[in-house]
Order: sequence, then structure tokens, then C-alpha cells
Amino acid sequence: MSQALFSSFAADLQQRHAELVAAEPKLRIRDRAARLGTTEAALVAADCGLTSQALSGTPQELFRQLGTLGDVMALSRNDWCVHERHGRYEDIHADGPVGMVLGPDIDLRMFFASWRFAFAVTESGRDSIQFFDAEGIAIHKVYRTEATDHTAWQTFVAAFALADKTVPQFAAIKPAEETARAADPAALRAAWLALDDTHAFFPMLRKFKVSRLGALHAAGPDLAQQVAVDAVQTLLQRAAETGLSIMCFVGNRGMVQIHTGAVHKLVSTGPWFNVLDPRFNLHLLTTAIDSTWVVNKPTRDGWVTSLEVYNAAGDLIVQFFGERKPGKPELPAWRELLVTLCQEPLAA
Repeated sequence: MSQALFSSFAADLQQRHAELVAAEPKLRIRDRAARLGTTEAALVAADCGLTSQALSGTPQELFRQLGTLGDVMALSRNDWCVHERHGRYEDIHADGPVGMVLGPDIDLRMFFASWRFAFAVTESGRDSIQFFDAEGIAIHKVYRTEATDHTAWQTFVAAFALADKTVPQFAAIKPAEETARAADPAALRAAWLALDDTHAFFPMLRKFKVSRLGALHAAGPDLAQQVAVDAVQTLLQRAAETGLSIMCFVGNRGMVQIHTGAVHKLVSTGPWFNVLDPRFNLHLLTTAIDSTWVVNKPTRDGWVTSLEVYNAAGDLIVQFFGERKPGKPELPAWRELLVTLCQEPLAA
């Protein structure tokens, strides 16, 4: 009976998907899902314009085996920014609700609580492993490249392949309890000034039950200062001109993907501002940018500054730091670059 239900589900979605593609062939799968009132995971499960194999195992079990694949392309995104990085999954930590991949090329922070579905996918000749959350939204994708170990890829898929497909059952994910305004700005500012590690910032937000953008508005311009909306383009152009090594963070509900290094080839294509380097690509939808901030945090290694980009709903789109490691101060050239974007002095 379950296979009959799946066949009916897939046939209906395939027909509606085919009609949409015929009318609007350039839509990407994320946009096609939205137009059809469904999810990307549902389109993948139903083989809409692709072929898929549902995978068993927890996301942690799958992640612990990704290092066997050799060189791949890792992709993480939100609705407004796409981060693509070539490399190997190395130094993998995936045993509990929070995981990390700490390789020199692929650098990830995984928050597994919302992860639910995984598929091996072939689309237009490209093979990938795709992970989705409980709402059917894509969390992370791993693409096979010419440098990938093809035999290891086949072994990985075979080891986790499920015999039968079922209709995916999606569930709403409860949003974090937070407000857009800090109830006690003075107390928030005092806690901010007491920080000694950038990783303590998120627990501080949870303590005050305030959104990230709400905290920036409350902190004061020496700690969080709004700058020009196009500051990210200025930053990347200056970094490319000087060879300054940066860190670029793009995240969603279940993943943060990080690039560390210089950027070189910058290209604007319509509303998209792109980094198109051989091992790192970034695609930023500039029309989604509502506000851009220079953020300044005290740490035991000195002040650490970042550039954060938000949409009109207050969602964090992308975040940039200068290259740094714990125990070392941030690059003076990075600090100087961010100071030039500000109209008012930063705390130092």
C-alpha cells in the first residue's frame, strides 16, 4: 500500500513539475518547489527532473563517511546566498547534535537537530548527496567532481541505500523564542562588553532572548554600526586588490559553511554579486540586502570585527571576518578595512 501511495504522490508531482518547467524552464529547483506549493525535498523524492535514491542512517553516520569520497564540492546556502567550496571532508566530528568538519578546505559547523532526509541524486549528469531538514528545505549538498573517487562514491551510496521510497512526511520546525528589540539594552551592552570569545555571542543572544539584528540595534555604534548597503562589494573588491585573506560564513538553520583565504575573480551578473575562483564560489543576491553592519566584539585576543549582511526580515545572509585563529589577534589590515567603512569610531 505504501508503494501505491508513493507512486500516486510522485506521478502527481511529476506532472505538475513538468508543466511548470515547460512554462518556465530557467527556474531553479528551490524556486520550482515554491511555485508548486511544495518542498525541494518532495521534488527530489518524487524524481522531478532528476533521479534519486533515498538514504538510510542518521546524518551523523552519513557525515562520518564523507571523508572516503576524496575531493568533492560542498554547497550550503540560504535563500539569498550560495557558498560552494571544493576540497575533502577531513577532521570530521559528527557524534552528537552539533558537529564540525575542520579540514583546510571544507570547514563546516553542523546543527543536526532539524536534519531529517538524505538522498543520492543524479541531475543533468551531476551526482550529489543532498541533506534536508524536517520541513524539506535543503541544508547541505555534496557534489561529485572529476577529482572524486568514483568507486568510493558508489560504495557510499550502496552502503546507505534504502530499498523502497516512501512519501516524505514533513513537520514544522519551531522558531527560536526571541524578540526583535532588546528588553534591557543597557544589560545587553554590559554583557557584550564582557565577552571574551566570539563563540560566546550566540549564548548571549539566547540569554536575552533577542534576535541577532535586535542586539546590533541595541548595542551602540562603537559595538555595532550600520554601514552602506553595498559595503560587502567594497570589502570584497578591496580584499581582492590587496590579497587580504578573509573568512566568509554562509549559513542556514542546520549548517554554517566557511571559506578561509583570498578572493580573486569578482563578477556581477544582474542582481548577483559573485566570487568565481577555482576552489571557492560565492553568489550573493544584492537585491535582498536591507542592512549591512560592522560588528565589534571583545575577546581575550583583542577586538574582533566582522561585516554582517541582513535582509528586510532580519535574517543573516552572509558574514565576513579577517582570517584568524583562536589565540591570535585579528589581522590589522582587516581591522583597518572595516574602520574605513564606518562613520563613527569603534571601541578599541
